[in-house]
Amino acid sequence: MNRRREPITLSPKMEKLIEYIYVLIGSAIVAIAFNVFLLPNRVASGGVSGISTILDALFGWEPAFVQWSLNIPLFIAGLLILGLQFGVKTLVGTLFLPFVVFLTNDWEPWTTNQLLGALFGGIGVGLGLGITFRGKASTGGTDLAAQIITKFTGLSLGTSVAIIDGLIVLSAAIVFDIEGGLYALIGLYVTSKTIDFVQVGFGRSKMAMIITNKEKEVRQEILHKIDRGVTKLSAYGGYTDHERPVLLCVVDQTEFTKLKQVVKSIDSTAFVVVMDASEVLGEGFKRA
Repeated sequence: MNRRREPITLSPKMEKLIEYIYVLIGSAIVAIAFNVFLLPNRVASGGVSGISTILDALFGWEPAFVQWSLNIPLFIAGLLILGLQFGVKTLVGTLFLPFVVFLTNDWEPWTTNQLLGALFGGIGVGLGLGITFRGKASTGGTDLAAQIITKFTGLSLGTSVAIIDGLIVLSAAIVFDIEGGLYALIGLYVTSKTIDFVQVGFGRSKMAMIITNKEKEVRQEILHKIDRGVTKLSAYGGYTDHERPVLLCVVDQTEFTKLKQVVKSIDSTAFVVVMDASEVLGEGFKRA
């Protein structure tokens, strides 16, 4: 039987401190990835960093100052238009990211290959943003602009973000070349996937819905042999209209084979539907 660890309870002050650490670390990672991968390879993969890359190429403007000059007014506009929903942590990210960009602006590029710059720059930015989001904050910038657009136009937030990033990528294709725009798209895509990975993690669980005539026996075996909780749902057969309880169970991927064996050993005619569960919060799984 699996042994469950009691979750560690942190004080509110400690949780808040950890959130600020997340914001600082995440912002620093984004800034470093920008300076060693994206900027030297002219990959303008969306956001304020993409705008600063384009303006650096056109006019030689220092990216850190461009990012400050865009982030601070956008943050103030967000406060005035959207209200006090961003908090101090987002302000910290808004100011700290360009600060690290300024501190590391003389670092040597880690690659001069544009494809590698787009790939690893996207990974670095996605990793940093994902960590910042785990701190319940953001780095401001075009995310705030997208929320303002959403408020006045009624467009969804995802659509607003896509419009802004699309315009930045299009500008990169015009300022640099079509190939530069394509590399920007690669960086943008990799960033989004890395953010998802940081938010969800490696863990993949399986959710099984089991329909069996021996639901009591199956339920007891899952509870005692696999040590996983089971939820009993009320359902009715579409053809017979007879009541057919459904057992809902979520297990780790490593436990899934054992679950199949348990069900089959009790009822070889059981009907089992299996789905991926990308993130499971609660007892026996990840804390919220």
